[in-house]
Amino acid sequence: MQHLHRLPLVGVSVLLLALVGCAVPPHRAPVEERNVGSRPPVATTNTAPAAVATPEPVKPLPGAENAGKPGYYSVKPGDTLIRIALDNGQAWKDLARWNGMDNPNVIEVGQVLRVVPPGVDPSAVTTRPLASARVESRPLDGKGAASPAPATVPAAGVSAPATSAMASSGPSGVVASGATPPVTKDDDDISWGWPASGQVVAGFDEVRNKGMAFSGKAGDPVFAAADGRVMYAGAGLRGYGNMIIIKHSTNYLTAYAHNQTLLVKEDQVVRKGQKIAEMGDTDTDRVKLHFEVRKQGKPIDPAKLLPNR
Repeated sequence: MQHLHRLPLVGVSVLLLALVGCAVPPHRAPVEERNVGSRPPVATTNTAPAAVATPEPVKPLPGAENAGKPGYYSVKPGDTLIRIALDNGQAWKDLARWNGMDNPNVIEVGQVLRVVPPGVDPSAVTTRPLASARVESRPLDGKGAASPAPATVPAAGVSAPATSAMASSGPSGVVASGATPPVTKDDDDISWGWPASGQVVAGFDEVRNKGMAFSGKAGDPVFAAADGRVMYAGAGLRGYGNMIIIKHSTNYLTAYAHNQTLLVKEDQVVRKGQKIAEMGDTDTDRVKLHFEVRKQGKPIDPAKLLPNR
């Protein structure tokens, strides 16, 4: 302590302060509690999973209960009412009426149509299925521009096969007892005549040509080959252009295709040799008359019926 007394006063003060500082425990800086930020709460929703739509029950197509029965026909892709009517020797208007059709231009695949007149025993009528159906894209009245076919024929819409394929097959028609009576009811009473005066440029062939083709100039006359009643007159069947179908008896009908002008109407009675149309080139590559004879729906060689020139 004697040494301490010898130190200057200022030095002693400094020494004491240093000693005191060593004796005090070190002071820590206060901990600052920071809000590091709360995470947004996990969104919880009470949204229920989307309800699964219950498919509507499929409605049966008209006439489905008659599928497979004699006297009824199930519509196939590409079919048209006029093709079905011709295949069964009926007028398309009759089919539309028998089946209660509001729009005869619209038929659905799978729809079943009555193809024999009411009151006729279907078992007594023989029908032959279409060998090759085509898409109809024109109004049945044959007027106006082409209209889209129904969507039911991957469609109807509607595209038609090549004209050449159509022309070679021709309208197929099994003739049953129809509501529109022909002029002649007995096949033996039919008197046949030539439908055109031009040269025969294509004869009958069951595979390639279902009838005969006559050459000529645009406007040359086309004649009814026998007495009968007009079943169809129009341009509603693609590949035939302006066409006329005449029913001559219970079993026979004739077809006249590619005309320039039609001079008769449906249900009109015509006589053998009567001018019914003017030759043309509608839906074909040259002026000609395509002429067919059908017996009970089967195409037959017209040359076997026509007289010698």
